[in-house]
Amino acid sequence: MPGNLTVDELSAAIDAGEIDTVIVAFPDAQGRLVGKRVSGRMWRDVVLPHGAEACNYLLSVDVDLNTVDGYAMSSWEQGYGDMVLRPDPATLRRVPWIPGSALVMAELEWESGDPVVQSPRSILNRQRERLAERDLVAYSGTELEFIVFDDSFRDAWRKGYRDLQPSTDYNVDYNLLATTRLEPLLRDIRNGMEAAGMYCEGVKGECNDGQQEIAFRYDEVLTTADQHTIYKNGAKEIADLHGKSLTFMAKFNEREGNSCHIHLSVRSSSGEAVMAGDGEHGFSPLMGHWIAGILATLREFTLLYAPTINSYKRYAKGSFAPTGVAWGVDNRTCALRVVGHGSGLRVENRVPGGDVNPYLGISAIIAGGLYGIENELELPEPLSGNAYDSSVETLPTTLREAAQLFSQSSIARAAFGDDVVEHYLNQARIEVEAYDAAVTDWERTRGFERL
Repeated sequence: MPGNLTVDELSAAIDAGEIDTVIVAFPDAQGRLVGKRVSGRMWRDVVLPHGAEACNYLLSVDVDLNTVDGYAMSSWEQGYGDMVLRPDPATLRRVPWIPGSALVMAELEWESGDPVVQSPRSILNRQRERLAERDLVAYSGTELEFIVFDDSFRDAWRKGYRDLQPSTDYNVDYNLLATTRLEPLLRDIRNGMEAAGMYCEGVKGECNDGQQEIAFRYDEVLTTADQHTIYKNGAKEIADLHGKSLTFMAKFNEREGNSCHIHLSVRSSSGEAVMAGDGEHGFSPLMGHWIAGILATLREFTLLYAPTINSYKRYAKGSFAPTGVAWGVDNRTCALRVVGHGSGLRVENRVPGGDVNPYLGISAIIAGGLYGIENELELPEPLSGNAYDSSVETLPTTLREAAQLFSQSSIARAAFGDDVVEHYLNQARIEVEAYDAAVTDWERTRGFERL
């Protein structure tokens, strides 16, 4: 893609004065893009050959970047030392909406050269390695929804995120008229991502007021997760330039939430389709085991699909967000929806919301699928009809319940390792404790006068 850069192309752009700043970035535990900006000269002289440094607390803080207790990898007692940011040159790209800037994603290492296993990129790389051991490669696409407001981010902050003006006034699902007034912003996001080396497929309105979805072409899973993270950050930056704001939170209000359906398929390392076959529904035996494994681990792995308190408010009957642990063929009421055919046959996981960390969500799907293959799990019959009214087992309804299931999961510990499991359990504990201590507007409205 035109926006991608080789090391030599970046060097030439620096010499020509086209690029003067390189953003060295990585996803944090919440899936946010963090890092530092370095000069073009610093990039060539130091960061490219040797890496950069960042405090290891960046994987061990809450959403507000507060230091919190309970993490094994970093603490006050350990002195909050550095991690090494090792640039991945294959991810170099222009950032056209920020003048004179390029960006590179980094792997996180300790000074010893060992990977920081709790980092989202490391977690996904481990699952990619497990696939490679079976001569398999995974491809995915993420469908990330967001809501646009006419208020700027700073105005929204000052309002306490209350009484914001959505950018549309009614349900605009596939509506072309009302979404035209948003086209200046949406076009800049689409073209900006294209110029940053991504394959942008298009945009469509969604159900909630101001809600939109911009889709990108599927790719190998690490590339998809990187691009998801860069896009999510970049869309906010571009909205800010337009004096608008947008949110990816799973459930902004009592109407439709922001989903992030993850489509994922596997192929052989030579590119051959391995999910399609002569079996029922056009499946291969591998496909049957794969779906069965994702289904069997869905409840235990929900923490990786739904990492916040707010995530669980999205799961509501008749909302197009799933509640039941079921799979179906092109059935949007199920948690797992199978679509496509031939090399395009794939599973759409409808559990994640807009707040998902894509590296963790994709890792959970791969780990679940591999569990099904390794144990040759038998695929139950697909659900036909309305999964909301079925008797199937349900997804966890709270973060507390999801964390308990993850904690007790021997499958999770085998797939991800105790260090990873305990790290993200502690993140959930911090989130639950913060929520339990908060006094909400809902409580004040109900209790100020009338109780």
